[in-house]
Amino acid sequence: MKVVKRGEQRVPLKGFRDMLPDWVRARDEVVTRLRSVCDMYGFQPMDTPLLESLRTLVGSGSEETTQQLFRLESPEGEPIALRFDLTVPLARFLACHVETLKLPFRRCHIGSVFRADKPDPGRLRQFTQFDIDIAGCVSVVADAEIIAAMCEALSALDLKGGSEFRLRFNHRKLMDVLLEACGICEAVVQKQVLRVIDKLDKVGRANVATELGEGRVDASGDVIRGVGLDKAVIDRVLEFIAISGDDRRSVLGALAAVLPDSEAAIAAVQEVRELLEALESLHVSEASAALDPSLTRGLDYYTGPVFEAELCNAARYGSVMGGGRFDCLVERFLPTAIPATGGSIGVDRLMDALEASGKLPSPGSATQVLIVGLKGVAPTELLKTAQLLRGAGIATEVYMRRMMGSTALGKQLAYANARHIPIAVILGEDEVCSETVSVKDLVEGSISRVHIDDHRTYVKEGKVGQITVPRKDLVAVLQRWLRR
Repeated sequence: MKVVKRGEQRVPLKGFRDMLPDWVRARDEVVTRLRSVCDMYGFQPMDTPLLESLRTLVGSGSEETTQQLFRLESPEGEPIALRFDLTVPLARFLACHVETLKLPFRRCHIGSVFRADKPDPGRLRQFTQFDIDIAGCVSVVADAEIIAAMCEALSALDLKGGSEFRLRFNHRKLMDVLLEACGICEAVVQKQVLRVIDKLDKVGRANVATELGEGRVDASGDVIRGVGLDKAVIDRVLEFIAISGDDRRSVLGALAAVLPDSEAAIAAVQEVRELLEALESLHVSEASAALDPSLTRGLDYYTGPVFEAELCNAARYGSVMGGGRFDCLVERFLPTAIPATGGSIGVDRLMDALEASGKLPSPGSATQVLIVGLKGVAPTELLKTAQLLRGAGIATEVYMRRMMGSTALGKQLAYANARHIPIAVILGEDEVCSETVSVKDLVEGSISRVHIDDHRTYVKEGKVGQITVPRKDLVAVLQRWLRR
C-alpha cells in the first residue's frame, strides 16, 4: 500500500485542478456570453447524468476515447462509466424521450466530462463542455446554424474572425468519395486514413505521408503502424487535402475538379454548395469560417459536415471548439434514425487559450459594496447597514477581519480593491453619531492615483471619489453610483 505524503494531500489529482474565485467568476462570464448566443438561436437547456451504463458509452466514440473511460460499478454491480462527452448522452436522451420531445429539437448543454488521457496544456481529465445541437433535421441548413452560432459565440468573447479565431469546416462525404476513388473502400481502412490526416497540424505533412504508408517511429521511440497505402494513392490524398483558394467557393470548385464524375461526388459537392449558401445567408464571413479539405476529425460517428476552431494566438492549446453531423448515432438506441448535428466548446481549454491570448474577461465582483468600520464602531452598526443595502437589492459584504481586531482603513480598502469591489461604505464614530456615512468610489480613486509617485500626494489623492451623505440617502446614492 502506497503511503501518501502530507504534501501530496494538498494538491488535486493529476489532470484535475482547483478553481480560485477569480477564475470561476471569469468562467461564469464566459458561459453567460455563450448562453446569450444560444438563447438568440433558440437552443433549449437540458442535462443528463454524469454516469451512464458502460454499454451506452462503449463503441460510441473512437477506440482511443473508449480506452479513456473512467470505469466504475454501480451498487447493483452494473458496469458504468463517467461520460466522456455530451454527445453520446444526447443520443441516449433522444431515444429515451423521443415521444415527448418536439422535433427538430435544439439543445444547449453545459456540464463536466471525464477522460483518462494524458494531461497537457489545455487538456484535463475533468473538464467542462458547452454543447449545442439540432436533432431531427437532415438539411445542411442545420449545420450552417451550428457553425454560425459557434462563430457568434467566439465573437461574443471579443474575438475577431480570421485574426483572433479561425473556424475550419469540411464534409465527410467529400473525403469518402476521394477514398473510394483511390480504391479505399473498407470502412476500417477509411477510418484509419481519416485519423492519420487528422494529425496533420500536430505532426506535419511528411509524418502523415509516412503513417499512410509503411509507418514510422515517433520522437519517443514508439512504433506507429502505417496504413499501408501505395505511394501514388498517398500522393493523391495529400494533394487533395492541400487544396486551397481565395474563398470558400473557389476551394469547392477546385475540390470538385479532382473528384470523379460520379453520383456520389455530385451529391457531396451539391451538399457543400448548399452549406456555403446557407452560411452566406447567415452572414458568416470568409474570415470567420473557411472550407478546409484537410479537416477530418477523428471520432467515428461523424457522417457529414465537420468543423473545429482554434484561437490564432494560442495555437498550442489546439481546437477550442469542434463538432459535426452524426446522423447514425441515435440508431444505437432506436430502430429509427434521428439525424443530428452539433458543436462543442471545451470551456476550460477555451479559457486557457483566452488567458494566453490576453482575452480572458475581467472577472469583476458579484459584491457591489464593502462595509468597513473604523475603531470604536460596534459590529452591529456594520451589520445593520449591510442588511439595509441587501434589502434594497445591493450585493453587500461586511469586512470581517475587523471583528478580529484589524481596523486599519488602508487594509480594509486594499481588501476591497483586491476583490474588485467598486464601492466602500465607511462608518466611523462621527458618522454613527451624526447619522451619516462616507461613501467611496474605489474605481475613481484608483484611477486618480495610478501615475502618482510622491507618497504625500498619493495619500492626499486618496480622498478622491469620497463623499459623506445622510444615512437615509445612502441607498439612493449607491443606486445612482452603481447605474453609473
